[in-house]
Amino acid sequence: MRKTTFRSALIAGLLAATGIATASLPASAVESNDPIKLTLHDWTGQLVTTKIMGEVLKKAGYTIDYVQADYIAQFAGLKTGDLDVAMEIWETTGREAMDEATGTGKVENLGETGMQAIEEWWFPSYMKEVCPGLPNWEALKDEKCAEAFATAETAPKGRYLGGPVTWGGFDDERVEALELPFEVVHAGTDAALFAELESAYQRKAPIMLWVYAPHWAPVKYEGEWVEFPKYSAECYSDASTGVNPDLAYDCGKPRGPIWKVAWSGVKDKWPGAYNAIKAFNINNDEMGAMVADVDLNGKSVDDVVADWMSKNEARWSTWIK
Repeated sequence: MRKTTFRSALIAGLLAATGIATASLPASAVESNDPIKLTLHDWTGQLVTTKIMGEVLKKAGYTIDYVQADYIAQFAGLKTGDLDVAMEIWETTGREAMDEATGTGKVENLGETGMQAIEEWWFPSYMKEVCPGLPNWEALKDEKCAEAFATAETAPKGRYLGGPVTWGGFDDERVEALELPFEVVHAGTDAALFAELESAYQRKAPIMLWVYAPHWAPVKYEGEWVEFPKYSAECYSDASTGVNPDLAYDCGKPRGPIWKVAWSGVKDKWPGAYNAIKAFNINNDEMGAMVADVDLNGKSVDDVVADWMSKNEARWSTWIK
């Protein structure tokens, strides 16, 4: 016993002398050395969230693989266990796919991330001068208002700049159901979406686009989300519900939590990691600041994550205790 105690003290002393934090070492052997596969998508906040979770799990001794995956299509891999964890499923755009997957019993909802999601059509405040009925959605039905948002490619229809097609969101269906004189044009990437906003805002040019929170954009720019008819599950599933009795999606997008999900086998194969993922929690303000550091201040995702880890060790260490 004395020999074991001396050895532990010696190791601790060596670690201290070399500057290695003991919190970086696993408290006990992990349940499996197989890599836990965390999915990466195509927007900055999700990369930050996922890398934080992955780096925390590495501190506990787990092997982590980051796998690029489509936001909605990833559920096929989560069902089979080819993918293990998805850190951001937004109530606004992913709830239907999540509910279908968890309904099979092959995917588990691991709870809220702590962030609350808004994803909706957004316009700069200066556009009220040419479309004074905003933010009421019915103002968009006026042809003059629609023309105010037009581009050379869409005129006389207004242009709505949506997110990448992989994000879902039913914007094309919404335009049809609400009979809006708009054309949906999808940005190729998250970066392209907000580059267009920056350019338009500086010139006070017309723009209507997909803006989401948590994000820096609704903080940096003065504007509002369009107020569509209130979302309901029936609006999406039952055409007879809502303002258009013939078509579904005649309402706004849902709002609510951002969820964590996992292959149902994670809790048995890596129970410690499972508990850590359930414990993960970050708020909108934290995430918005980190996304701004990447998108506006030119920092790398890895550097922003490392900085957060350094400043929040007392917090994340409780997730893996």
